Amino acid sequence: MTDPSSPSLTGPPVPPGGAWAGLQVPRSAWLTMVAHCLRAYPEEGCGLLVGAPGTGEVRRVVPTANVAASARVYTVDPRAHLRTERAAEAEGLAVVGVFHSHTHTEAYPSATDVQQAPDPEWHYVARSSPPSAPTGSIRGRWSRSRWW
Repeated sequence: MTDPSSPSLTGPPVPPGGAWAGLQVPRSAWLTMVAHCLRAYPEEGCGLLVGAPGTGEVRRVVPTANVAASARVYTVDPRAHLRTERAAEAEGLAVVGVFHSHTHTEAYPSATDVQQAPDPEWHYVARSSPPSAPTGSIRGRWSRSRWW
């Protein structure tokens, strides 16, 4: 039996320009994520979320190369990450999370995703992007221990 007080893994997808568990995603950022993940297919697409630290507000997303070049895992290009960190800091913002697509599964964090989540304060967004469903779905965020 599921504990009703624990976070659900079957929560609704993030609506375009909407929020999921306090994560505010502008419509333009959502559309950028979707487009990037579709372009990256059949590999996983990935990128960074830039926003105001501690607010859950995403101002923009920065699509990056998946240097793992894989359909099953992703690695954000470290050079793009550094450039994005510097640009965000110059604006008084920060990299507040990462997004990536799942090409073969639904948009839920895999064991690998959770294990590789580097910062419990970050937002981790997963998007399913099978070619049969170009709009896919986007699911909330997780840390090493829980899903929102």
